[in-house]
Amino acid sequence: MEFNEEIILKGLNLANFELKTHQLIDSTNDECKRISSNKDILVVTADKQTKGKGRKGKKWHSPEGNISLSIAFADKEFGVPISIATGIMVKDALQEVFYKSLIKLKWPNDLVFEKKKIGGILVEKEIFANYTKTIVGIGINLELDNKESWWGDLKDLNGKKLRDNIINKILMRFETFFNDGLHDWQILWEQSCIHNNTVIYVSKDAEIIKGKYLGVNNLGELLLQNEKDEVISFSSGEVSIKGIYNK
Repeated sequence: MEFNEEIILKGLNLANFELKTHQLIDSTNDECKRISSNKDILVVTADKQTKGKGRKGKKWHSPEGNISLSIAFADKEFGVPISIATGIMVKDALQEVFYKSLIKLKWPNDLVFEKKKIGGILVEKEIFANYTKTIVGIGINLELDNKESWWGDLKDLNGKKLRDNIINKILMRFETFFNDGLHDWQILWEQSCIHNNTVIYVSKDAEIIKGKYLGVNNLGELLLQNEKDEVISFSSGEVSIKGIYNK
């Protein structure tokens, strides 16, 4: 499935962006690590990945026709956790394309549609002698050939036909974020978070902690009120919520 670069780059300041499109690649994140750019923002997208990856070394299924997108930049700080901000921007981009509120966010990096995981975000950093490169990987299931029970896609919304538009809306939001940051991001996260008013289970270091979800702090850490009424913060971990993912 070919990309339409004119649609992808529509409305962007092309002085800031370098776009690389591929029909087949191992990993868009890994490609961002291998190459450099003289533009502020390097964008790598592929029709299919052979070694797509998620958090903690997990494999990300990346068949043809879906969104496998990485955005890389150097030495830039935003005052907001990049994974949290990206989730908000991707959710907003999808809502703009489909003209309805559809997508929910699951801490720290999942996109959820109709109680199925349809996307994820992987942020990596590469440290060089004189600069640090941040790479933001975004995977969105538009139409899957096979699925695990908790995976979903946007096939019923004809998402595959709108792939270039979706990428464009993501990049438009990222350009604004790159220039101006993201204001009120904690409020924006809470408006779309699927954990609100739920009991969740956080798995970290082979321990599972049950408690009530209280939101995120200014570092993007998850706040949990445990069964002793103590408030615990988590900077990483896997979140499980009973009844969220339909199987």
